[in-house]
Amino acid sequence: MNDRAIAGEFVTETFDYDGGRPVTVYVPPDPPEAVVFAGDGKIISQWGRFLEAADVPSTMIVGVHGLTNENLRLQEYSPVFDTERFAAHEKFFVEDVRQWTASRFGGALATSRTAVFGASAGGELALALGLRHPNVYGAIFCASPGAGYKPTEVMPPRIPRTYLVAGTQEPFFLENATRWADALHDAGADVVMKERVGSHGGAFWRKEFLLMVAWAFGRE
Repeated sequence: MNDRAIAGEFVTETFDYDGGRPVTVYVPPDPPEAVVFAGDGKIISQWGRFLEAADVPSTMIVGVHGLTNENLRLQEYSPVFDTERFAAHEKFFVEDVRQWTASRFGGALATSRTAVFGASAGGELALALGLRHPNVYGAIFCASPGAGYKPTEVMPPRIPRTYLVAGTQEPFFLENATRWADALHDAGADVVMKERVGSHGGAFWRKEFLLMVAWAFGRE
């Protein structure tokens, strides 16, 4: 983690969900003009320090912590493995955390200024939540998605703007991202698909996250 001083702050709240689930929020120094909700939030929330150094609008990150048990994490993040566990996490993420964020930090932002982000299995979560809740999330940020959750033949009539990325050194995930990009494009969605030199990992995703925020909310 970069140890440089930041002007914003990090706020962590533990909810009763599933025996106690932390949510870490990066609160920018200026009033937020945009908000990104993210899975694997213990890690993703820390990327706020990099937003401060980028030429992007003031952006809050609301990071819902993920489980360390990979099987249970997949069940929460992809709707195809355990529908009940996914639905419970979906309600917590989309309703409870979002309502708390609006109350704790001063109101909800418009759908056009709200995104959902995830990488790997979290990328499946971002796609699933974005497609199921287009009235909540105006943009989907998806890095190197897994293959559990796949496009269906009939896509939703309303699809958020979507930014996908995967690396040349992770062909399995690049194939998954390309499949989604093609399906969304065929459904008439506004889609960006980036193929980068890189492998499956945080540094690659973190750099692209800044470009995603600029794409969705302005400035580069």
